[in-house]
Amino acid sequence: MAYELLYWPMIQGRGEFVRLALEAAGAAYVDVARLPETEGGGVPALRLFLDDPARPRPPFACPVLKDGDLVIGQTAAILLHLGARHGLDGGERDRLWTHQIQLTIADMVAEAHDTHHPVAVALTYEEQKPEAARRALHFRGERIPAYLAWFERVLDGNGGGHLVGNGPTYADLSLFQLVEGLSHAFPKATGRALAANPKIAALRDRVGALPRIAAYLASERRIPFNEQGIFRRYPELDG
Repeated sequence: MAYELLYWPMIQGRGEFVRLALEAAGAAYVDVARLPETEGGGVPALRLFLDDPARPRPPFACPVLKDGDLVIGQTAAILLHLGARHGLDGGERDRLWTHQIQLTIADMVAEAHDTHHPVAVALTYEEQKPEAARRALHFRGERIPAYLAWFERVLDGNGGGHLVGNGPTYADLSLFQLVEGLSHAFPKATGRALAANPKIAALRDRVGALPRIAAYLASERRIPFNEQGIFRRYPELDG
């Protein structure tokens, strides 16, 4: 049976980390909300699923992956499951290490989001621009360099080719997506950081060239970055 991915149809967001793993694995999946509403898709399908009062273990938010009767929320938990199923986690010995790297990526994703929504998600960016400018100053000056230096150290400790093991894992795919997002939102700051961390830049190129990933990136399935998602380009926040 095909996996069912439940995520917002207009943004990459956190669901994109799951999409990349599914694409790299060559797994059959249905991106439910991108189906027409007449076929049980669209945002109403997400609302119906999330708000179902009969669900004893409801996920808090998307993304959600359905694998038969198994329902998994939280990006890192979904990838932990997919990694074991499809050989994208470095094997049993490295499974938790790969998961740890993914959780660190999730931390940085949250910090990237908070550069444009530092006060409240319910407020627009325009309603918190002074706070966003201050948050972004520290993010691009301190946090991007610190995180990328750590990922570079992990790559260097594993021989430079991959974050874990001898082949691509979902951690590599997620670092690719993180760097793509940062490069969209903070091209100047990210460019400086990548110049200081060349192994990350090389990994980004290798992941993007993987046949299945390259085909996905060139397809209509890849939603372009936009100013509704996590990684938003506000030039005044870059420096």
